[in-house]
Amino acid sequence: MQVRNIKGDTLVKEYKMFIAGEWIGSKTGKLMDILNPYTEKIIARVPESNEEDAAIAAKEAKKAYETGIWSRATPAERQAVLLRIADLLEKNKDRLSALESQNQGKTIKYARDSDLPFLIDTFRFFAGAARTLSGMAAQEYSGMGTSFIRREPIGVVACIIPWNYPLYIAAWQIAPALAAGNSVVAKPASSTPLTLLEFAALAKKAGLPDGVLNIITGKGEIIGKALAEDKNVDMITFTGDTSTGRNIMAMASSTLKVLHLELGGKAPAIVLPDADLDAAAEGCAVGAFWNAGQDCTAVTRVLVHKSQHDALVKRLVSIARQFRLGNQLHPATDMGPLVSKKQQDRVKQYVDIAVRQGAKIECGGKTRSPGCFFEPTILTNVRQHDTICQEEVFGPVLIVQKYKTTDDALQKANDIQYGLAASVWGSSIRECIRIANNLKFGTVWINEHGVLANEMPHGGCKQSGFGKDMSVLSLEEYTKVKHVYIDQLGIARKPWHYVVYGKK
Repeated sequence: MQVRNIKGDTLVKEYKMFIAGEWIGSKTGKLMDILNPYTEKIIARVPESNEEDAAIAAKEAKKAYETGIWSRATPAERQAVLLRIADLLEKNKDRLSALESQNQGKTIKYARDSDLPFLIDTFRFFAGAARTLSGMAAQEYSGMGTSFIRREPIGVVACIIPWNYPLYIAAWQIAPALAAGNSVVAKPASSTPLTLLEFAALAKKAGLPDGVLNIITGKGEIIGKALAEDKNVDMITFTGDTSTGRNIMAMASSTLKVLHLELGGKAPAIVLPDADLDAAAEGCAVGAFWNAGQDCTAVTRVLVHKSQHDALVKRLVSIARQFRLGNQLHPATDMGPLVSKKQQDRVKQYVDIAVRQGAKIECGGKTRSPGCFFEPTILTNVRQHDTICQEEVFGPVLIVQKYKTTDDALQKANDIQYGLAASVWGSSIRECIRIANNLKFGTVWINEHGVLANEMPHGGCKQSGFGKDMSVLSLEEYTKVKHVYIDQLGIARKPWHYVVYGKK
């Protein structure tokens, strides 16, 4: 990593990729500019790699896997390295938080007090989980021999990381993959690669063997495709939009890779007639506008009984107007800029379409500059099949819909292609549980929205993908199951051989 002068006196850090334990440039010789979405100025440059670079990274990962230096290490040995990684992340928490905030646009308090502590805990959790893998009890199920189950690492896992949580979600993928004994090729989003490159240096310092973790930077349409089709890659994990997930499935089909996809969301929050409106408004506003709404589990649709619609909208608008927008590195800032000008334009386009289709803007609805800001926005008068109700916006935009009965609310909540997350707000736990049981989403919160724990799985259904992040269920997904059978009869001709030839 080097620091270079560009355009006068501006100092810009120039990174390299991390492959086989070494920092190397791309075969293309090209670099990509990395921007701060608040200043819209260059803060770093990284290699713009190509298919050849991806093939090298996959080959080195496969080589490391086949040596067994990590894949055949004991669970205790893998645990020790993962714990050292967690310790180094904790020691570098302030530095990594500031870099994450600067690169992605999220507020420093969100990066420092939410993302970093959770991802540190993720590595500690999977360090312990590495020692919990077990098979079914051994038994003479056939009456002639003993069977037992082995869980083995899958091989090379290509992790394709999104830009909304560059290091946080990387931990969700990388930690269980490593805990299970796999080798990893990680591809950060082209706009937010910096903290993952810094992470690679910490992993090496922690003693992770060379080649077990490889970081390659570049454009998704090039590197993602190359990894999805590479014969040395055994599994693809991807967090991102649903359309890209479909493309990855298609590209990976030629080699029948294992897939783990966490895709889009359009989370509803059903506010029941007996709900505490103040608590529901607070929870839904926070759930809608965290990380500037750039979260696949964010509240995007509030369903409230028609008799309480106006009262809840009033409360939501009051909270939305309290958000302080500004420099994401300032400790008082509540909402930083969106990740890029492209994302800002996307959010604005969705709001414009909603207005043309009849939606009413209760607050927000505008961009702010300088920087890639979009105001916290609340829309009403939205119909179920309007674009803003059906498609993922990925910005600070919340719609409020009326319902007549709870069954009507359920029908509206489920009437979308996504199935990642939802919440229910009410005083009757019996009714909340009934609603939760009938919501077609992978996670349902009651009187809360967004709380996660490494002990609990996270993942969706329908067009939100498949596979679970976090929990021991996630660890199992990064393994393959093998049945081993041991003959106990000790004779050449087994009792069942007659069915193939000879007499009984």
